[in-house]
Amino acid sequence: MNRVAFVFTRAPHGSSAGREGLDAALATGALSDDIGLFFIGDGVLQLNLHQQPETIKSRHYAATFGVLPLYDIEQCYLCQDSLIARGLKVDADRLLDVTLLDASALRQMLASYDRILTF
Repeated sequence: MNRVAFVFTRAPHGSSAGREGLDAALATGALSDDIGLFFIGDGVLQLNLHQQPETIKSRHYAATFGVLPLYDIEQCYLCQDSLIARGLKVDADRLLDVTLLDASALRQMLASYDRILTF
């Protein structure tokens, strides 16, 4: 079975990319045993707690991240360099338990996947 990586590169609101990526990961989770989620660039904002998308009339889909374990999707990686570049705390609480990796280690981990889908 192929290892499939989902790479989140966009902020959670303002486009549907994050929600579509999450939906695609859940759908693939029913078919594949080895899925990884990678959050880089503005994608690190996907996992911030206390988002308030209602103020911009956007759908609040962050709670959907909570069902990932039901689909055996437990490999989640967050780019530490992207956090720092955006002034976010490395040790802050997030929507998911993630493994923090610097950009180089994250690229190495990503290279171990057979298929990569970017959102």
